[in-house]
Amino acid sequence: MKKHDDPNYVVKVEKAIAEKYGEAAVQHPRSDWTEEKEKDYIEQLKKLAEKEKQNSEKNEKIEKSGFLISKKLLKKKGQRECPKCNIYSFDARDDLYMNKFECCWKCYIKYVEHDLEAQHARNTAAKKEKEEENENHETKT
Repeated sequence: MKKHDDPNYVVKVEKAIAEKYGEAAVQHPRSDWTEEKEKDYIEQLKKLAEKEKQNSEKNEKIEKSGFLISKKLLKKKGQRECPKCNIYSFDARDDLYMNKFECCWKCYIKYVEHDLEAQHARNTAAKKEKEEENENHETKT
């Protein structure tokens, strides 16, 4: 007699699985499925569908000069021209200054750094004045 001909074969296999992996391994998936879990599952499916839609839009091909190019390979036009001196720059250092100070490195040194130093000097002078006022106020009381 073969194993599969035994009418209790399935019961024996389930029992062995339950002993090895626990009772949860042989339970039907719908046994602890609730309405709340169903709503969570549907919400997760909606989020997954939205992500897949966004990814497919990124992988969409666009024709450029007779070639199909992936949308994600096309970079948005970056600002490479300094608004203060109108010089187009390929320097990587200028990218940093363009993003942070909206000017190239040379203009940063020429205009912004000088302004920052002047502002720092004003702040330092204001702090000294406050300290002197506090000392004068403490000596009076």
